[in-house]
Amino acid sequence: MPRERHIVISRTARYYTLGPEDGSAPELWFVLHGYGQLAARFIRVFEPLDDGKRLIVAPEALSRFYLVGVDSIPAADRPVGATWMTREDRDCEIDDYVGYLDALAREVLTPFHGRGAAPSIVVFAFSQGAATASRWITRGSMRPSQVVLWGGFPPPEIDLTSRNPLRDSPLHFVVGTRDQFVTAERVSEEERRLRAASLPYRLIRYDGGHGIAKETLREVAAGLTGVA
Repeated sequence: MPRERHIVISRTARYYTLGPEDGSAPELWFVLHGYGQLAARFIRVFEPLDDGKRLIVAPEALSRFYLVGVDSIPAADRPVGATWMTREDRDCEIDDYVGYLDALAREVLTPFHGRGAAPSIVVFAFSQGAATASRWITRGSMRPSQVVLWGGFPPPEIDLTSRNPLRDSPLHFVVGTRDQFVTAERVSEEERRLRAASLPYRLIRYDGGHGIAKETLREVAAGLTGVA
């Protein structure tokens, strides 16, 4: 019978930044993209927040793939996206991206050491990235000042009633009224789960679909407690 084995390897991961990287920014944002997106395009959504006071870091998921079938267009023209994980070998994929995000945070925070005040850290995640961010905070070393989950919620396997680190940061959910993936029924179900766990949260609804509305993004950023 075939035997499944695993080996831990080193590999190269990609990320993009906006804003000062010298440790002078009072705010540090980690922004996690959704399924099928790439960090280079995703980070452009945050250009309106690039005012010299924020360092915005967009890590790219480790698994890239062609977004269309092999018979549709030539390989050189096929659009490419990335995913944080699939159901296949999921536990190892989660371990890999939690380790990757922890290592990235250590690297990005290095210039802040010795400057006296640590930055206020915001973990912002969209769609599939919401599950990724929730697992990162729950299983990794990230302890953000604020958490914004846009178009997504913590995955069902996370026990929100235990001593989960997600409980230590103000938690904000942002959902469009016309989001085809996060329906009104889904929002109600998730709110029942959050209330059952006695987990404080803020729910922000806006007129939009499954995407990030820039004006709402500005309002959310401005309204974060303790963040200018």
